[in-house]
Amino acid sequence: VQLQASGGGLVQAGGSLRLSCAASGRTGGRHAMAWFRQAPGKEREFVAAMNGGGSPAYADSVKGRFAISRDNAKNTVYLQMNSLKPEDTAVYYCAAGRVIYSGLGQRRAYDYWGQGTQVTVSS
Repeated sequence: VQLQASGGGLVQAGGSLRLSCAASGRTGGRHAMAWFRQAPGKEREFVAAMNGGGSPAYADSVKGRFAISRDNAKNTVYLQMNSLKPEDTAVYYCAAGRVIYSGLGQRRAYDYWGQGTQVTVSS
């Protein structure tokens, strides 16, 4: 499985961005797909995920502001980010794997990772 993330950029605080992650290879539509992010000097952290059945999970820090969705026909997962804050600045990575719902927030549960896309939110 190969993952290609896109959609990052520079945006002012309060603005919006939509990230996309296209998967190719043997995804089968049953893989969970997720977004993690890593700010300079920090650990990579969970942002949002959706299991193969379409159930989402979010980090507390983004609930109500970010929305994850997926188009299984296109093997693509999206992350709509609204009301962005400077603390959302990070490299965002998409990930995929056969992950049960309770494990969606666990970085080690994912087998496949994209290359990352930079999101910068200015104050």
